[in-house]
Amino acid sequence: MDEKSQAVYKYHTEHVEHPIDSKGSSAVQGAMVTKPARELTPEEEARLYRKLDIHLLPMLGVLYLLSFMDRGNIGNARLAGLETDLGMAGYDYAIALTAFFASYCLFEVPANLMLKKLRPSLWLASITVVWGTVMTLMGVAQSFGGLVAARVALGIAEAGLFPGVVFYLTTWYPRHRCQLRIALFFGAATIAGAFSGLLAYGIGFMGGVGGYSGWRWIFILEGLMTVIAGVVAFWALTDYPATASWLSEDEKAWIIWRKAADGSSVGEAEHITWPYIKQALTSWQVWLSTAYYMSVVAPLYAVALFSPTLINAFGKYTRPQVQLLTIPYYVFACIYVVVTAYYSDKLQKRFPFVFLCQILCLIGFIINISPAPSGAKYFGIFLTAAGAYGGLPAVVTWLSNNLAGQTKRGVGSAFQIGIGNLAGIASSNVYRSVDSPRYLVGHGVQIGFVVLGLITAPLYHFLLKRANAAKERELAFQASLPDHEKRVYTVQELRDLGDEAPEFVYTL
Repeated sequence: MDEKSQAVYKYHTEHVEHPIDSKGSSAVQGAMVTKPARELTPEEEARLYRKLDIHLLPMLGVLYLLSFMDRGNIGNARLAGLETDLGMAGYDYAIALTAFFASYCLFEVPANLMLKKLRPSLWLASITVVWGTVMTLMGVAQSFGGLVAARVALGIAEAGLFPGVVFYLTTWYPRHRCQLRIALFFGAATIAGAFSGLLAYGIGFMGGVGGYSGWRWIFILEGLMTVIAGVVAFWALTDYPATASWLSEDEKAWIIWRKAADGSSVGEAEHITWPYIKQALTSWQVWLSTAYYMSVVAPLYAVALFSPTLINAFGKYTRPQVQLLTIPYYVFACIYVVVTAYYSDKLQKRFPFVFLCQILCLIGFIINISPAPSGAKYFGIFLTAAGAYGGLPAVVTWLSNNLAGQTKRGVGSAFQIGIGNLAGIASSNVYRSVDSPRYLVGHGVQIGFVVLGLITAPLYHFLLKRANAAKERELAFQASLPDHEKRVYTVQELRDLGDEAPEFVYTL
């Protein structure tokens, strides 16, 4: 038994009530999380998690690439004549963007509860087929009203993917292996930005085929790709470690143990009850983390939805040139996402990387709001893209690392992502055509969101550090007491406490 396991066992035997069976024997083995009979070496464990990566991440990455491409391709469709063909003017484009976020935000939490009720492969594959169908039908919209209705439906269907996958990955990987995996999955969003521009460039030449404009083919072809991916996902995704046919029995046991013992000696509560949902919705962690989530998601949607418009305002570029100029900063952001996530997991630290991402966003927007030359402003988009896309896996992982209990973590993560994405509504409405080419209002609002994060992220870090210190003092105090005066917890009490249990150490 290693040093960490000994510490957990010592805590368990001193502070947890051991159920006694009818024969008078301790039933602690039935409550305490114990190692499998076959213990893996560090090298074997590393190979095992690489095996998980190969089986889980490619399909998830494809789904999220298509998700982000489908919600953001309206920016490329705009350049290809969407507004002219549908008679859109004034704030119509902003309204179409807002329609997506309104429904997307409202359905995040219900979607994650459905994931808990249904098999992940069934739920994730089904919503993919639905939003792909909506995307395809968007290509035949004949009016602005039809476009808005399709965007609302798209938001409902896509709402379950990102929070669902974040929660799904936390059922496979321990806390300090999560951010790199979320980053690899989320890195598909940065690839989507580059791939979408390149694909839109190619599809644009289809204008007139079948009597359809180029922007319609963007929606139709990308929607059909998504439907096909959803069908494949049903067969490609594995629900849980215990049901993975590609794992040996020893590997299954090890993964289940590593996750069950991740921060707790007795495992975590897995079933859905109202008290666990209430814990998530009233947690100071969830509310505070939602605020700093907004500080990276608002800039992210500014890049995803408006960077082609910003580049177009830099000078006299053709539409294909604008779309090709969007590719380099997405590639840069993708590299940044993976590299920072690797070191965040390696160091088991989240705050320094979250803070760095917010600083990059701030510098990027300051450059763009200034009267700097176009080349400098283009460089500013690189910084903003790296900060926003790199920051999102960090902020969602930070919260999920610090919530224990599957329902609390699932609802809390969905709430953070759902309510946090309301910042996307702001990003959809602050880049007004009348403000071109400087877009002072849009960049100013984004700076405001970043400043909000620069306040709330350090505050979250401070409160977590203080909570860890309080738990250490309490454990030290309990250890100094006579045995008959020590606070003894039942197994159920520890599971109900979740991350508030004395043994749970918050990730900083």
